[in-house]
Amino acid sequence: VQLQASGGGLVQPGGSLRLSCTISGFTLENYAVGWIRQVPGKAREVVSCIPPDGSATYYIDSVKGRFTISTDNAKKTVYLQMNGLTSEDTAEYHCATPGYRTGRYCPHTVPAYDHFGRGTLVTVSS
Repeated sequence: VQLQASGGGLVQPGGSLRLSCTISGFTLENYAVGWIRQVPGKAREVVSCIPPDGSATYYIDSVKGRFTISTDNAKKTVYLQMNGLTSEDTAEYHCATPGYRTGRYCPHTVPAYDHFGRGTLVTVSS
């Protein structure tokens, strides 16, 4: 099982970025994927996740209405479109999968995720 995040960078407040997570060793049709961010000195948090059928997506309150998670199963890629970025969004972003089937649900807590990819750094600054 492998996941690789990309698409991070430096962006001004109010700007947008689209993160991509390319997966291998499992299928998006059967396993959930989450985006988890890490700020130094703070606990990791699940920013968003998407279940295998793409129905019950989850967003942490602070990003609702600004971030959108989606998948392209043919490309084995999960995207996180981030709009209206603020300095509070500055973090290293990782994509992860639980490694077990969760049905029509995706986990909202970090301990539920077993497999993490290398992260991509998002810096929001003027």
